[in-house]
Amino acid sequence: MSSAARRSGQGTALITGASRGIGRAIALRLATDGYDVVAVARSQDELDSLCAEVTALGGRCRALALDITDAGAVSTALQGLDVEVLVNNAGVGIIKPFVEMSLDEWNTMMDVNVNALFHVTHALLPKMLERGSGHVCTIGSISGRSAYVGGAAYSGTKAFVTAWAESLMLEVRGRGVKVSVVAPGGVATEFSGHTVTEADRWKLAPEDVANAVAQVIATPPDVLIHRLEVRTLTPPPSKPAK
Repeated sequence: MSSAARRSGQGTALITGASRGIGRAIALRLATDGYDVVAVARSQDELDSLCAEVTALGGRCRALALDITDAGAVSTALQGLDVEVLVNNAGVGIIKPFVEMSLDEWNTMMDVNVNALFHVTHALLPKMLERGSGHVCTIGSISGRSAYVGGAAYSGTKAFVTAWAESLMLEVRGRGVKVSVVAPGGVATEFSGHTVTEADRWKLAPEDVANAVAQVIATPPDVLIHRLEVRTLTPPPSKPAK
């Protein structure tokens, strides 16, 4: 029997950016923990693949192809949806010097990394408050407090995540709703067009971040982990060639 079958009845968890990378790993982990997963991304094919994998593990998954930067589409698609856990994972990073960045690139990051937090959370939070329980967990980044060349826009959006989430936490914690930020360091994914190579062995795996999210949302009702940084240790030695 799968672990998902053993630990059923956790409620529904909606994950944005669930089709690949960190989001996919989170969806698989929460499904294994017994959550009914609503997987949100723009790619229907990749979402269908994820749901097939979840089903094979004994879990339940619903694919929801949605552009979360479209306020009207989000409102329509999520209307009346009652979830126990929301994981705001979707994000985009265009790393380049500020003076070389186009307005379209700037707006893309603001739309996905900032504005979509409003659209999705604003649609799902009222049901949590009405019920008196729920958890909003947003994937931030250590870069939100660590400046670097080329990070003016991306780091700025992740700094916003930290401030927004803390303010929201203070607003709703007295009503039974938890708000958390999981802030990883470098993660070995294809985020922002990156190609994963042997050099990425020093980075976190997507599953490491998923495990951290699972731990944060598994706390007792009266305990909140609001902010969690996740880093890797010293890189392991290269595996010998076969």
